[in-house]
Amino acid sequence: MGVGVSNWSLAQTVSKLGQLGVVSGTAIDAMFVRRLADGDPDGNLRRAVDAFPFQEAARRIWREYFVPGGKPADAPYPALPMHQKRESRKLAELCMLSNFAEVFLAREGHKNPVGINYLEKVQMPHLASLYGAMLAGVGYVLMGAGIPLHIPGVLDAFAAGQPAEYRLAITGAAQEQFSALDTMMRFNPADYAEGAVPVLERPRFLAIVSSNTLATTMLRRASGRVDGLVIEGPTAGGHNAPPRGKMQLTDSGEPIYGDRDLANIEDLAALGVPFWLAGGYGSPEKVREALDQGATGVQVGTAFAFSRESGLRPDLKQRLLEQAAAGNAVVYTDPLASPTGFPFKVAQLEGSYSDPAVAQARTRVCDLGYLREPYATGENKIGYRCSAEPVENYLAKGGKIEDTVGRKCLCNALMSNVGLAQIRSSHEVEPALVTVGDDLNTVAEFMAPGETSYCAADVIRRLFSLCPDETKSELATSA
Repeated sequence: MGVGVSNWSLAQTVSKLGQLGVVSGTAIDAMFVRRLADGDPDGNLRRAVDAFPFQEAARRIWREYFVPGGKPADAPYPALPMHQKRESRKLAELCMLSNFAEVFLAREGHKNPVGINYLEKVQMPHLASLYGAMLAGVGYVLMGAGIPLHIPGVLDAFAAGQPAEYRLAITGAAQEQFSALDTMMRFNPADYAEGAVPVLERPRFLAIVSSNTLATTMLRRASGRVDGLVIEGPTAGGHNAPPRGKMQLTDSGEPIYGDRDLANIEDLAALGVPFWLAGGYGSPEKVREALDQGATGVQVGTAFAFSRESGLRPDLKQRLLEQAAAGNAVVYTDPLASPTGFPFKVAQLEGSYSDPAVAQARTRVCDLGYLREPYATGENKIGYRCSAEPVENYLAKGGKIEDTVGRKCLCNALMSNVGLAQIRSSHEVEPALVTVGDDLNTVAEFMAPGETSYCAADVIRRLFSLCPDETKSELATSA
């Protein structure tokens, strides 16, 4: 659910209710710093920081970024260095602490498991982020938006207190250049432990895939054990896998998906591992259908994104809930918006980044850089570029002009979605861009008559309404 929408508060609530609450791990270090700059008004981060096992690092980060009473409302948030293949110690410590804090808070007050979700395409923070989440006892790691073949091996290494490696994908390199490039990212827990390296519990790993082929690939070629699969269809929010074959668009410019883009559930069941179905499964009828087909359960995003516990900005939440209640909310699958090149689901909302006038008025800037792609320079070095950055900068790095058309800065927009929008020197505030699934209009069904909002418990209650009691118990245990 984007950046910070599925936050620790939502994940904690869902896990307390017996299901698997999952926090979003994307850009979590930037969110952490901005929360500190806002003064940590409820004291939640202070509590998590005090529990971090490496206190020297925790105190350094707190001293640098915490603003007592919060920064002035019109002041910008502090800037962070952007991630690179070779991370600075400062940034690695921040990744560890921020991921630890989110998982620690989600796990607080109960003993049920909590998961964390990462995008495979956002590779550079992976190692330190995973280690931080494991220090907090994360129970599940979910990863999609790519093929995360090497993550299981990383989890195995960290659980044993050993160093781990992860190969960075590099674009634009001729075959002979790869021998001159060191593309391997490395992380050694011993470099950061203040004392003995802790032995950690290995979380279960769930790969998020869109097809039977990818499911089979993960099970056959992964560097370690894959504990289950989340099969995500093209109606899910966020990034969608591109349609198979040549891209074709509707008259309105959306990608056309067909039968080839749908997983064969019977074949999935034959693989012999637990699987969950995602993308349009946020209704009692779809939950029952998934279970009848042999699924362990379902993954639901959009319904929870509009619950009271989610991190989505209240004004955005309320406006879209009102549209959903009226049945006129519109979700557009934008083939151009994301710098990744993957189609990206966008709720159409006047005054947001989905509004052409707002998009046109925004000054292009790249100062978070999570979706930058590493590329091979002419000097056998690794450079970094983003097709949503200023066009002249992208072209100077060897990018193609056609790749800049229609691109949007998702990093800044998704931070704005959760009330952490950057403020520029010109007093320009970064616009929001809400990503949700195609079933947005159905979220009004979770509201009781006469109500204008709902909570996570309402979602779970309704989703299970067609399931027998024994099935509910099994779902709760298996999650």
